[in-house]
Amino acid sequence: MKACALMLLLTVSAWAPAGVADQSADYSHYVSPWKTPWDYEGPRGAEHWSELDQAYGICNQGKAQSPIDIRHPQKSKLPALHFEYATEAVNYVINNAHTIRVNYHDPAGSGSYLVVGNKRYQLTQFHFHRPSEEYVNGKRYDMVLHLMHQGAEGEIVGVAVFLQAGAFSPVVQQIWAHMPMREGQTPVPGLRLNIGALLPKDRAYYRYAGSQTAPPCSEGITWYVLKEPVEIAQQQIDAYAALYPHDARPPQPLNGRRILESD
Repeated sequence: MKACALMLLLTVSAWAPAGVADQSADYSHYVSPWKTPWDYEGPRGAEHWSELDQAYGICNQGKAQSPIDIRHPQKSKLPALHFEYATEAVNYVINNAHTIRVNYHDPAGSGSYLVVGNKRYQLTQFHFHRPSEEYVNGKRYDMVLHLMHQGAEGEIVGVAVFLQAGAFSPVVQQIWAHMPMREGQTPVPGLRLNIGALLPKDRAYYRYAGSQTAPPCSEGITWYVLKEPVEIAQQQIDAYAALYPHDARPPQPLNGRRILESD
């Protein structure tokens, strides 16, 4: 698999802008965020997460877990989503053994924000899954981008953007050009990107109450799932799939939760 991944990344890197770093990154400063290892399938797979660690107990016992299959949403008068995303410096591209992720750390409070009504939520990190974790009427997409935000009082808000094969994405290539081949993080001094380039023009969405989609599966997260998918190149999907062919948690029971749909 690693040889295949390298070939695909070399192919995709032909599209990279001048000046990107090569793949010989130093991963020595990376610390895994998980106390107990887990997987998506097998004996440490999603159906066993609660058995692996007491801290993961809610994963298979909670009543408001994510992702879900979005069916029969209720049309509602919901506030518009305003994305005040900026071009920001990126310190590392992270391979955390389950996804490719970028973290933001801005203690000054400037940066990128999601605004919903009179609430502002700062963008803290984004990551990817293949295929999409969320379904819509039983359909899933090639990939999904999860944009995670935090409010002033600690509340967590996630935005899901469906990705499908189509046009080449320059912003995805900015990230893929530094994608670590194994668990660790690639330093990327001088890299600046605006992940808002991966947002669809139409900001209509579904909203529901859910959780993190990976251990510890903490609940209390508001999810906004954008309806309109965004295109990235098939070669870019293939490059990610060479590392993570399937890093998606199965849909979870709705347990009476309401799914709201914006106009």
